[in-house]
Amino acid sequence: MAKHISSLSRELGRQVGVLLSRDGIIRNVILGDATRLELPDIGRLRGGTGRFRGLRLIHTHLRGEPITQDDLNDLALLRLDLVAAIQVDENGNPGKIELAHILPVADGSPHQADPYRKVEARDIYNLAFDFEDEIRALESEFSRLTGKRTGGTQKERALVLSITPGETARTEIMELVRASGVEIAEVLPLSGGRIHPRTVVGQGRLQRIALAAMRRSADVAIFDIDLKPAQARAFENTVGLKAVDRTQLILDIFAQRARSRDGKLQVELAQLKYSLPRLTEEDAGLSRLVGGIGGRRGPGETVLEVSRRRVRSRIGSLEKEVENLSKQRALRRRRRIRQGLPVLSIIGYTNAGKSTLLNSLTESRIDTADQMFVTLDPTSRRLRFPIRGDVIITDTVGFIRDLPPDLVAAFRATLEELADAAVLLHVVDASDPNLEKKMDAVGRVLDDLDLRSIPRLIVMNKADIVDASLLDGLCRRFEAVAVSAIRREGLDRLIAAADDLIKR
Repeated sequence: MAKHISSLSRELGRQVGVLLSRDGIIRNVILGDATRLELPDIGRLRGGTGRFRGLRLIHTHLRGEPITQDDLNDLALLRLDLVAAIQVDENGNPGKIELAHILPVADGSPHQADPYRKVEARDIYNLAFDFEDEIRALESEFSRLTGKRTGGTQKERALVLSITPGETARTEIMELVRASGVEIAEVLPLSGGRIHPRTVVGQGRLQRIALAAMRRSADVAIFDIDLKPAQARAFENTVGLKAVDRTQLILDIFAQRARSRDGKLQVELAQLKYSLPRLTEEDAGLSRLVGGIGGRRGPGETVLEVSRRRVRSRIGSLEKEVENLSKQRALRRRRRIRQGLPVLSIIGYTNAGKSTLLNSLTESRIDTADQMFVTLDPTSRRLRFPIRGDVIITDTVGFIRDLPPDLVAAFRATLEELADAAVLLHVVDASDPNLEKKMDAVGRVLDDLDLRSIPRLIVMNKADIVDASLLDGLCRRFEAVAVSAIRREGLDRLIAAADDLIKR
């Protein structure tokens, strides 16, 4: 076969290639130009993380060049068993041959370890390479590492694709991934390049992502930016990984944390609004015309159109329920106002220690953890001030930069409770080197909700782990009160400062 395709290649002046299956059958014949081949659509990948395509590409090179970057891109993106390049001499005879295949990588190995193994021989007759044994051993090793990494669980493993510049954004997306319960296989820093309009990242980075996914046993790619529906689909089709953007990740965390009926309704509403423009024929089932007795949905309406109409109908229904719950909460707020009880609302960036502060002030046992968005449903408790008497103190969902608009819209009914607060206690993690950026993000959310006019007290939390001089400087700069919620330190100063603001 090498002799045959070499002779054809020289006669035509074009590269010639074949895709050969493991049973020895030629599945495709590809005719390129003088310098490259363009492989046809060869269908979806076989199931299973770490599995190869079951096809190897054998093709000619006319200019004496070794395996090219295009060859390696095809090898990685299509997960081919291997790529073989045969150099063709002037007489159309096969000369030097070079093979390449992907290597597995053990956990703990450096990220820059060579992902390929290359084998060379001066001609096809001197090639010492037993393909069947090699591919069997490779898939066995990939399977072993996959089983070792998953530990027999069904937990997803993610490649975290850090596209937004700066360490702050990278740290935040990693915290969000951990909060979602997904295992991080590897973090790939991809900032510095332009966003590709079709596949988010360019061909070279797609190859890097595909290689990392296979070698690190990842089955999902998580972006720290929001994707357009077409970008997500193109990326998935190219790399074979499920694409999850930042908004989808946050919605998933909220879905896991919602406990009350209010929270569950609002999360479902946000998810449906997010998913509506992303519905495809695959999501809706086969795109066929629906009709017949008892099944008429309108002339020519497709299954996809039916699915979208049902989603819109459900969104409308949920919006009415959320509105009713909003009216009920407004009634409860008016009752509190008639009782003359001031309301203190705890706000702040997610994972700043808001729930821990509420627990310390009221001796409650609200769930807390060193994770983002542990608190989703608002919680209210009574707190007795030394002079003023009882007040209501409320814990709210944490804020985050660039809070997804659908999420803000869905939770507006909950967040509107902040409008009746006498004081907003803005809790800040004083140990966070990016606290100013996070404070600005909270301020932008307050602007969106028209809440800037409410008196705000900055609470510098986690004082027990911050240098005293640094903490003192922060408190003077932001006119803040320093506390350690976990050690119950500084709470008297906080109550006195809040009482003073209420009097104003």
